[in-house]
Amino acid sequence: MTETDRPAAASGVVLLGGDLPVHQLGFGAMRVTGPGVWGPPADREEARAVVRRAVELGVDLIDTAEVYGPHVSEEIIREALHPYPSGLVIATKGGIHRPSADTLVPNGRPEFLRAGVEGSLARLRVETIDLYQLHRVDPDVPVEDSVGALAELRAEGKIRHIGLSEVGVAELRRAGSAAPIASVQNRYNVADREHEAVLDYCEQEGIGFLPWFPLNTGDLAVSGGPLADLAARTGLAPAQLALAWLLHRSPVMAAIPGTGSLAHLEQNCAAGAVRLDDEIYAALSAMTPPAA
Repeated sequence: MTETDRPAAASGVVLLGGDLPVHQLGFGAMRVTGPGVWGPPADREEARAVVRRAVELGVDLIDTAEVYGPHVSEEIIREALHPYPSGLVIATKGGIHRPSADTLVPNGRPEFLRAGVEGSLARLRVETIDLYQLHRVDPDVPVEDSVGALAELRAEGKIRHIGLSEVGVAELRRAGSAAPIASVQNRYNVADREHEAVLDYCEQEGIGFLPWFPLNTGDLAVSGGPLADLAARTGLAPAQLALAWLLHRSPVMAAIPGTGSLAHLEQNCAAGAVRLDDEIYAALSAMTPPAA
């Protein structure tokens, strides 16, 4: 394994929607809100500093959502970065109603999605949202109808590309019949590979895959666990190894680790410069959580 002297967040490039290049290591802005992703952060200036530092470290993809706060994450991104530097891609999500901290209700009705897009445009202060993702499929609304509504907004110039979150291959195929899908955001990490089939489909179709919860290591990193042992051998933190493995797993992978801490941000971005040799990559790929 070797490390390069490139910028901290340097990594491969993923082409979203065929025309929107981003580095494989982005930043998830969920954690710049208050506890439980509800309300404002305790220190708003520190939250803005984390977002600004991510861009300084070479991040060119920031992922957020209307329900983070709600609205707080989008507002902090605007406060920290507007007017936005050239080449920065901001992705946001809509399609969930959050009346309280503990209540998330999918809402894929066209009128709700339109209102969500208009709100995000205003909060981010942009004319076009680079990537707008359906945060959850509404079981009461055909996914084709929800994506069709986003396609209308795309035709109006308010969305550049459409993405999905937490979908299976069948839903992804159905959504693709209504409009081109640029990305999928499903939970995926070294300890949780439930969506291998979705990742494989995305790779086959050239669809970007944005894994959420990318730093989860489960029991792999506990004392005596295989990831902990490998981290000790390589001199890297377990989370850095887990993130480096993700970046090497697929050419369509664009990981979006999130944090509200400057120290954790530096550590995460440093993983973008880690190069895994074949032996280390194979060892990570073969890992399964230790038996209880």
